[in-house]
Amino acid sequence: MQSGGRAMQAAALVVGPDDGPGAALFDVARDAGFASVRRYAGPVAAEQQAMVTPLLFFLFAAVDDPRALKTVADAVRFSPGRRIRFSPLVYCPESPSLDMARACIEMGFDDIVTPPFGRHRLVGRLRRLVDRLQVYRETPSYLGPDRAGHVAGQHRRLEIVRTAKAGVTVLRDEIRRPGVSPG
Repeated sequence: MQSGGRAMQAAALVVGPDDGPGAALFDVARDAGFASVRRYAGPVAAEQQAMVTPLLFFLFAAVDDPRALKTVADAVRFSPGRRIRFSPLVYCPESPSLDMARACIEMGFDDIVTPPFGRHRLVGRLRRLVDRLQVYRETPSYLGPDRAGHVAGQHRRLEIVRTAKAGVTVLRDEIRRPGVSPG
C-alpha cells in the first residue's frame, strides 16, 4: 500500500478468478502500491510469502455466494501460523447485501469494501487494519474481530497489532468465561 509516496512492505493475496472480479481486484491491489500482489495459491504459499513480507492482506473478489469463500477463510483463520491466522480478510463484493455481510462476519472477515472500487478507497480502508489495536475473539468455530454480541460463552480474547515491519504481534491473550470478570 502506498505510504507517503512509497510502497508499503505488505503483500496482497487475491482470492478469486483470473478474470472478471478477480482480475479487477488484482489490478486495484497492484495500483494500491503493495510490495507484492499475488494470487492466493494455498496455505503453504501464503506462509512462504509471510517470510518475505510479514504483513499479508487477503483480498477476496466478488462471488455469487460469499459462503463459497468459507474454505479459504477457514484455511487462513485456523492456520497454525500467527502471521497468517491474524491477517486481514477483506471482501470486495459487486452487490452488497445484508445476507452477504452476515456471511462475511460469521467467517471472521475484517472488512467489506463496497463499490466504487479504486486505489484511494481500498488503501483508506486497509489502513484502518494496520498500526492499531485490534480485538479478536476465538471459539472452536470462529476467529475474527470481536463484534459485540457476536459470540456468547467461553472464548479467547486477543488483542493484536499489525505492522508492516513485524507482521502480527499479540499483545494480550486471555480466556473469558461467562459471568467471570477479567482479572
